[in-house]
Parts: sequence; C-alpha cells; structure tokens
Amino acid sequence: MTRRLSLYQQLDPELVLRAYAMGVFPMADHRDAPGVYWVEPRMRGVLPLDGFRLSRSLRKTIARDRFRVTVNQAFDAIIALCGESAADRPETWINPTIAHAFARLHQMGFAHSVECWDGDRLAGGLYGLALGRAFFGESMVSRATDASKVALAWLVARLRVGGFTLLDCQFQTDHLRSMGAIEIRRDAYMALLSDSLGPSAAGLLSGGAVVTGAFDALDRRGVGAPLAAGATSAPPSGKDIVQLLTQTS
Repeated sequence: MTRRLSLYQQLDPELVLRAYAMGVFPMADHRDAPGVYWVEPRMRGVLPLDGFRLSRSLRKTIARDRFRVTVNQAFDAIIALCGESAADRPETWINPTIAHAFARLHQMGFAHSVECWDGDRLAGGLYGLALGRAFFGESMVSRATDASKVALAWLVARLRVGGFTLLDCQFQTDHLRSMGAIEIRRDAYMALLSDSLGPSAAGLLSGGAVVTGAFDALDRRGVGAPLAAGATSAPPSGKDIVQLLTQTS
C-alpha cells in the first residue's frame, strides 16, 4: 500500500510542502519514533467536495450547534489531541518531528485546524495542510460523539466556499467512506493534484502567480452571497453550514 522513501530526523517546512506537491507525505511508525518516513500510497483516499454525505442525524447535530466550532484557535492542542493514545486508537503516527513541522507550517499560514468545543472542553477536530486549491487532511479526532464528523462537515463547507478542488484523505477508512470518501489510483490522484496546484507548483511555493484556495473565505462572506466591500459578517452558524452543504451546484 505504501512505499517508504527517505528517513529524516528533522522536517524542514519547505521540504514538506514540496513533498505534498509531489504526492507524498510524512508519517512515523509510532508517536515516540525518532524519525519519519515518506509515504506514497498506490491507492489514495479523497473526498469529492460535491459528494459529501450529510446524514439526517449529523445534519440535526450541526444545525442545532451541538458543538461550538472554531478555526485555527487551538492548532497545537488539536495536534496534541490527534497524537494521543485512546481506547479506539492505542497508537498514532504523529511524533514530535511531525508535530513541530506542522506547528511551523501553521505559523507560515499553510496548516490549519478546525476545533469542536463542548463548553470549554476541546471535544475533537482535525488539522491539515492547504496548498494551492488542495487541502491535505492529516488527522481527525473525537472525544465526544460526532465531534470529528462535525469538524469534517465544517471543513468541506469552508473548502467549497474557498474555491478548493481537492480534499485529500490519504487513506480510505470505513469512517471516511460513510461520509463520501472514495479511493482512487495514484495516477488519477496525481492528475487531480496537478489540476489543484496549477501549472507550476514551484511557482506556488516561491510566491508565483498561481491560483490558490481561500481558506478564510467563509469568514469574509454572508451565506449565499459575497459581502459588500468593507462589510463584516457574523460567524457562520450550524444552520449556515447545513445550507452550504445541501446547496446543489
């Protein structure tokens, strides 16, 4: 399923960005592993942004704002939560090398998190990397029923509004399949990735004129239409997210 490439003790953020642009990503054998390896799946999990499955129960959970959802407010906490052992996931692949690299990528504006709060308690969420019009989902976690599902729904709505064209899930799982994820061959994935990054991934990484998705577009518009110049928008509600996810193109 995977091909191991080189082992690194430290991950330079620029190296990580270039790796994702080539279709590979870092993992560790376990959370205490001293280094990482590069993974290149023969079959790739992706979630088509127009194919997200919003079940009736999840729709109700989102619409009634069961969780307070924020973005980029607790990035380090989300990475730490994703890296923790749990009863349903005794071992994880997020080691300090990966956590440190993604903390730097977050500071650079490439890595983002979606957090779900139950009162003042972090109940779950996800994090990933935005590059061009692609978002590479890294990990998601729940410490309360449906928290990760809610975070994924909010992410899909955000990516739709922001003009993204690819949501990479890395590997297919039953959990992701139930929400619309599919598995495609590497050559098909690379074609989608190339289209999402544009004609020059190198230009994107060097600040060239390449079309990029707007991860914060949802925060700068009203649901249904862009805001007028100088206008401000209240944070989206769960009902807004449901409306965005049920709109037909």
